[in-house]
Amino acid sequence: MEPTSAVQWAKILDQSRCIGCHACTTACKSENEVPLSVTRTYVKSADIGEFPNVRRAMQVTRCNQCENAPCVTSCPTSAMYARPDGIVDFDKSICIGCKACIAACPYDAIFINPDDHSAEKCNFCAHRIDVGLEPACVTVCPVEAILVGDLNDPASKVAQMVNRDVVAVRRPEKETHPKVFYKGAHQATLDPLAAKRPGGGIYAWAEQPQGQGEIGSGHPYTPNSSASVLLSYDVSHKAPWGWRVSAYTWTKSIASGTYLVAAGLCLTGVTPWSSPLFRWTAPIVSGAALAATGVLLITDLKHPERFYLIFTRPQWKSWLVRGAFIIGAYSAVLAAHFVATLAGAQKCQRFLTIAGMPLAAATAAYTGYLFAQAKARDLWQNPLLPPHLIVQAKLAGAAALLAFADHRDEKTVRALRWSIAATAAVHLALVAGETTLAHPTAHAKLAVRNLTRGPQRVPFWLGAALVGVSTFAPKLGKWAIPLALAGLAAYEDAYVRAGQSVPLA
Repeated sequence: MEPTSAVQWAKILDQSRCIGCHACTTACKSENEVPLSVTRTYVKSADIGEFPNVRRAMQVTRCNQCENAPCVTSCPTSAMYARPDGIVDFDKSICIGCKACIAACPYDAIFINPDDHSAEKCNFCAHRIDVGLEPACVTVCPVEAILVGDLNDPASKVAQMVNRDVVAVRRPEKETHPKVFYKGAHQATLDPLAAKRPGGGIYAWAEQPQGQGEIGSGHPYTPNSSASVLLSYDVSHKAPWGWRVSAYTWTKSIASGTYLVAAGLCLTGVTPWSSPLFRWTAPIVSGAALAATGVLLITDLKHPERFYLIFTRPQWKSWLVRGAFIIGAYSAVLAAHFVATLAGAQKCQRFLTIAGMPLAAATAAYTGYLFAQAKARDLWQNPLLPPHLIVQAKLAGAAALLAFADHRDEKTVRALRWSIAATAAVHLALVAGETTLAHPTAHAKLAVRNLTRGPQRVPFWLGAALVGVSTFAPKLGKWAIPLALAGLAAYEDAYVRAGQSVPLA
């Protein structure tokens, strides 16, 4: 076991004292030069009860300074890092703006600064702590509702309160071990789904935008509370990953599946190794789709000019880093395959499949592990997601190959059509399991509802219908190609968006 630091900073937020004056929010903005439209800390409120027996409960919301911080694990360049004293800090100079930390945070505490396009959050006012001062929010709180101290010091007030009083943390089931403790907080404020969302999206003092990527706060259907709870104040919340991420999963499916299916046809003897489908089509189509994948990934970064930092200073626990190196190795195999085709070295191409097929499968599957690192999103915590992505890749690859197949080669064409039919059926079976089986958490259940009956229902059911029709590929012929590819694109976009549609704070 590693030795503990002499100091382990922690914070107490005493909600029994908080009066909702927002002085902490204002002081934080002033001290850290936080621009408009984003906040490192804010005070959420909910109205509990019915008139005339109503009271307002406050909850100060900010980074929870986790011992097992998901943002640190998912950050590809260590821009988010944990200090020895327990403070989770950030280095904007090496942030690439991938938003993986935002997707990973179960507390919705991280945002992209609109001025410098880097990720930031509450960092305990580390610059003040380092010179012996308290954080700005602590100094301005008029009722001493915010306390900081050393958990390892039995004499500190924070350590005494944590060990003696009744305190709570947010989302303990995520096993992040927060160092921000709440005293006297109402459960309706700690649970992001406990309160009812006001009709029309109108809040006290603020009107929440409802544009693309906006996440409504509170529960839109049935609140997780037996009490009458109405959310009265919150800030805007945005989904970090949009259409580029869902498009990347689609192009990556084509890139990996085309090679997998082509090599599989040759290994089973359906198609000869000398076939242009394996020698030319597979490396060219896969390479083009992989290039499109790279473009989508880089353009989705807030600092695309820094993408090279993934390779020059990788943080190996991040699946974004692991995926980048997998894609790089797969690209090298495709390039070698193409060169071997130009040189007429068929034996070399066969040898390349020894590395190429596992790398193609890994290229398809690693996104499942990347999504799983987004601990905030319960829908994505699915152990069947990696194999499901391989099935989607084979469906996309068979459709792409059928578009370029020589239809005089009836044996290969027949095999590709049946491949589309079989993988489409397996894909639909996995989707049915995902959407009909009972989910262990309310967050996952709400995400599935948003997927099938909520905002994403149109692309979801359209995707299911198109892929469903493509199960008749042996009779549809080339019509199965657009049906399968369009159906996958619609489903993947709906799945990515629905996974991020549940409020976290």
